[in-house]
Amino acid sequence: MVHSDPNKQSEEPPQLKKVIGVFGGSNILIGIMIGSGIFYIGSYVLQRAGMSMGLALLAWLIGGLVTLLGSLCFAELGAMNPATGGIYVYLSDAYSPVVGYMFNFQSMVIGGPGSIAAIAIALPMALKTFLPMNGQMVKIWAIVLIVIFTLINYFGVDTGEWVQNLFNVLKVLPLILIILLGLFWGHYDPNLTLAPHTGHVSPVGFIQMLAFAVIASLWAYEGWTNLNAVAGEMKNPQRNLPRALILSVGFTTIVYVLFNLAIYRSLPFGQISNTIQHNQLYLGTDVARSFLGQFGTVLVAGAMVLAMISSLNGMILAFARYYYAAARDHLLWRSFAHINSKYRTPDFSLFIQMLISIGLVMTRELDQLTSLVVFSGAIFNLLSVLAVPVMRHRQPNTPRPYKVWAYPWTVVIAAVAFLIILGNNFIDDPVTSVLGLVVPAIGAMVYWGFRHHYNSDQVG
Repeated sequence: MVHSDPNKQSEEPPQLKKVIGVFGGSNILIGIMIGSGIFYIGSYVLQRAGMSMGLALLAWLIGGLVTLLGSLCFAELGAMNPATGGIYVYLSDAYSPVVGYMFNFQSMVIGGPGSIAAIAIALPMALKTFLPMNGQMVKIWAIVLIVIFTLINYFGVDTGEWVQNLFNVLKVLPLILIILLGLFWGHYDPNLTLAPHTGHVSPVGFIQMLAFAVIASLWAYEGWTNLNAVAGEMKNPQRNLPRALILSVGFTTIVYVLFNLAIYRSLPFGQISNTIQHNQLYLGTDVARSFLGQFGTVLVAGAMVLAMISSLNGMILAFARYYYAAARDHLLWRSFAHINSKYRTPDFSLFIQMLISIGLVMTRELDQLTSLVVFSGAIFNLLSVLAVPVMRHRQPNTPRPYKVWAYPWTVVIAAVAFLIILGNNFIDDPVTSVLGLVVPAIGAMVYWGFRHHYNSDQVG
């Protein structure tokens, strides 16, 4: 008789815990999307909309609609294949592993470092109300911040879950305060016509202006694809993933529109225009000051800074793992997979990420960084949306617990929207757009180079 040993350890590898439900998934996305961008992106949206408040609000709505349509497509893909990995998995399955790697590569070179650089620049700009500084000083402080938080993550400092939750609360509080003050106690009736204040424009010029404003708004929605990356850790992802996506994107769109409307109701147009012209982008602090005086300014600015510090630290921590994971899969040099023996952190990846981020700070402005991240992300969002019909053709019999509403029109509208965004950004900022195209192309060459090298080693 064979007796089982109760002390014998299971040889099965540990599995990810399925602990995320609808509420938890929605909170993850809302926490990612409602970040630092809302505090300053509204100024860029208004500026790109020809200072038309009505056109700016329309851009926020369209940005939310595009994000929602894209999220519906991601809901079908995620429910069909609820595996951890998100876009990487969908692009690899629908097209080729090299396409999935191109997404990972642009995340390593543009998406991660670009987001880090943007937050690092935005943080000192939020303090310009208290500490006047020129553009050069803003960039110096941005570089210092990137270095400091890279070192913090190198030494393995764990802030703890309760600190992150505190930062999330502090991030939302100024939004709620400004929305309530502006909507219920604002004294101004904003002009919500769609006519730009910059003068008459042709119909084609109007569409281009609106599309360029939508691109800016999409930076604030950036991060909506991240829930699919943890689909493997969701409870009943076939049902909960689509619900969490729809709920979080819808809620975020409402918050963004109300936040900007509250600003328009709280401040006269002349003050808003003059403030933006002087590169003071944080209109929310002006709203708080108009109602609560200097205390309101300090309260909102302090909460924004703490929230951005949390975002910057989290990005530096998380994005460095892209390099580590790629090297572990033999698709980058082994140095990127090195773990510091004392602090147990991916030191080489952290410092390479720091150098790329600093390079982007030195060569790009804040609005260029946001456009760069959105443009490069839109390329793969478009491919992911088109993966829905591709997978329906390639795997027609695979169970689909959730199907895109109004298919194929949802896919068509979302794809056209991303194409318009890409085309318009290419016209308005060709240098940024070329960079957004070149980096994934280099990623393809890197993939084939490392894959060939690894296969050769295996044969040898």
